[in-house]
Amino acid sequence: MTKPGSAVTTTYWQEVMQRLERKVGEMKEHIGDKCPHFAGKDGKYDNINTDWWASGFWPGMLWIMYDMTGEQSYRDASWSWDEMLEQWFVKPTVELHHDVGFQFLSTAVIKHKITGDEDALRRGLEAANFLAGRYNPAGKFIRAWNEDKYGWAIIDCMLNISLLFWATEVTGDPRYRHIAFNHAETTMQYGVRQDGSTKHIISFDPEDGRYIECFGGQGYAPDSSWSRGTSWGLYGFANTYRYTQDERFLNTAKRIAHYFIAALPEDHVPYWDFRLPTLEGQSRDSSAAAIGASGLLELAAVVPEGEKRLYTNAAERILRSLTENYAVWDQPERESILLHATGSGNSFIDVSLIYGDYYYLEAVAKLNSWKHRVY
Repeated sequence: MTKPGSAVTTTYWQEVMQRLERKVGEMKEHIGDKCPHFAGKDGKYDNINTDWWASGFWPGMLWIMYDMTGEQSYRDASWSWDEMLEQWFVKPTVELHHDVGFQFLSTAVIKHKITGDEDALRRGLEAANFLAGRYNPAGKFIRAWNEDKYGWAIIDCMLNISLLFWATEVTGDPRYRHIAFNHAETTMQYGVRQDGSTKHIISFDPEDGRYIECFGGQGYAPDSSWSRGTSWGLYGFANTYRYTQDERFLNTAKRIAHYFIAALPEDHVPYWDFRLPTLEGQSRDSSAAAIGASGLLELAAVVPEGEKRLYTNAAERILRSLTENYAVWDQPERESILLHATGSGNSFIDVSLIYGDYYYLEAVAKLNSWKHRVY
């Protein structure tokens, strides 16, 4: 493989970005006002309620494209999404929870970073306050989901806490950072195994904070290794190191990254769990690959120069495989980019998922010097 940063490699990713400009432009025309989550065999994205956790990824793609191209139509299509999502802070819903980071980082936060819009800043801070309000000080974790799951925390939230780090950056108030730091410490202690694999759900006594057990969640079993959860952890701990400069978080990100890279199959796109009893009939998860690749690029950005190539090469191998084997380029009516994503072993199997498309675009944008990253 050509060296990262070489003329050949740089040209390749510039060409992929050009293909994405055409593809996302086509998606914009077909998706319109929909709030997409998954697309089946027909390539058409569904239209979910905007309180759903994945509602920020499509407008996030639009904002990235505006940032990369300056094309006004992307700005126009993405402008009102943070205002639309803000309504769920006062409307009845059980869906607004720890994932407000995913929803508002890719709408309000990036909007403010690019345009300086004051309402976007206010909405981003409103979401950060909501997320901070879910913190359990006894167990030092941010609780997952709603209803009676008072003592649950999940690996996915390692990316949501970037919203809190950002809130401290823009306000100067360290309370947000303290909560994010404590949640990361708790996840590092109880949610990451010594071999670098991660647990999806970890459970605590909500009264005294005592760790109880872990659940398989979207993975195959409690002791298995859900591949997308591994990518959430990899990316999240790399980010946490960037914000805190605490070497423990960097070492944790590296440990997860080494496990993730070593566990990949020959084409560098994982099955939906790394510890399935058999691979026969099992589905890949291109979204886990895309998230992992973007996380590896974040890790490459914070390690010493001599280590960068390890993580950049791994990210590029994954992204090349996605580009050449999983992406659909020549079907303008198809509303998704990546095929063969999987939500879990019993839901959204072998489909396209909007967050897979988002993180694929994000990673390719990073390889093309994208400036306004939001995680």
